[in-house]
Amino acid sequence: MRVQLNARNRAFQFEAAAGEKILYAGLRAHAALPYECATGTCGTCKARLVEGRVDDGWPAAPGKKYLKGEGEFLMCQCTALGDISIEVASFVNAADAAAGPIQSRAGTVTAVRALTRDVSTLEIALDAPCEFDAGQFMAVHAPGVPGLRGYSIVNSERPARRLEFVVKKKTGGGFSEWLFAGKTVGSTIEMVGPLGKATYESGLAKNLLCIAGGSGIAGMMSILSRACGERHFERNDGHVFFGVRTMQDTFYLDELSAMCARFPQRLAVTVALSDEQAPAPAAEKFPLLRFASGFVHDVARRAMSGKYENVRAYVAGPPPAVEAAIRVLLIEGKLKTDSIRYDKFS
Repeated sequence: MRVQLNARNRAFQFEAAAGEKILYAGLRAHAALPYECATGTCGTCKARLVEGRVDDGWPAAPGKKYLKGEGEFLMCQCTALGDISIEVASFVNAADAAAGPIQSRAGTVTAVRALTRDVSTLEIALDAPCEFDAGQFMAVHAPGVPGLRGYSIVNSERPARRLEFVVKKKTGGGFSEWLFAGKTVGSTIEMVGPLGKATYESGLAKNLLCIAGGSGIAGMMSILSRACGERHFERNDGHVFFGVRTMQDTFYLDELSAMCARFPQRLAVTVALSDEQAPAPAAEKFPLLRFASGFVHDVARRAMSGKYENVRAYVAGPPPAVEAAIRVLLIEGKLKTDSIRYDKFS
């Protein structure tokens, strides 16, 4: 099916396969269509149908609440039923053709490992190797669960033959309830990606600032691993702030400690506990990490005062934590928006 897309600055034409979401078809054709979550939550990819018909794959998608005008729909949820013409209200430019190809992928669940009482890792063996940039995510579909969910890739090796995700248990969340039911190993998982723009750039001559709340640390682990592999912290500083409620909610501390051990002079990791003081054994067990009390954006604000020069910042986590961190970076850090990277999916 042919899709005619008219944006504020130009027009695009691209082909969409039968059953392919319009957003994914456009991204595959290197049209930088507007999106954040790419899974029906944020509403960023809304468009208006001018001519033709579309089929909505998830009528209950949360992002539907952002649709106000006549004929509006979410490109990440709808497929074309024949040739169509659509409009988007934003500017759309051509994407970098050298970026990793966005396509449908599949794999098999090989392991589910508990990290905390309500957070687990999901490991998937891919049917075919996958290239991705550190910091990207996949739109993931589980058997029998409506819609897709966005999960950041934790690992960093490429081409990847396995992917690892962090999933937090959420009451009423179809995907997490499926995962935590305990019968997932051996299941086939379908995915689309890689997606996202909050990525690490090889050779970037900037200090890195990572602010993550809860499971938002997932994509940061990929960024930090890739940066360590390229010895980024031999010539640049790294400031990492990982926020959770209590020590019981922490994970990946061994891995973060190992990174600090490789670059003790320039990489610093601070664990922010919002609901308690760090117990004494924490500092004894993880002497290379720092511990502080408070919300992660406040801990980062205090620690980063006067240290924002030549910084690239990455932010991830629950929407309130992301918004609070971005305010700190803009207002107190005086960072320009192109120095702050984040993807809005939750």
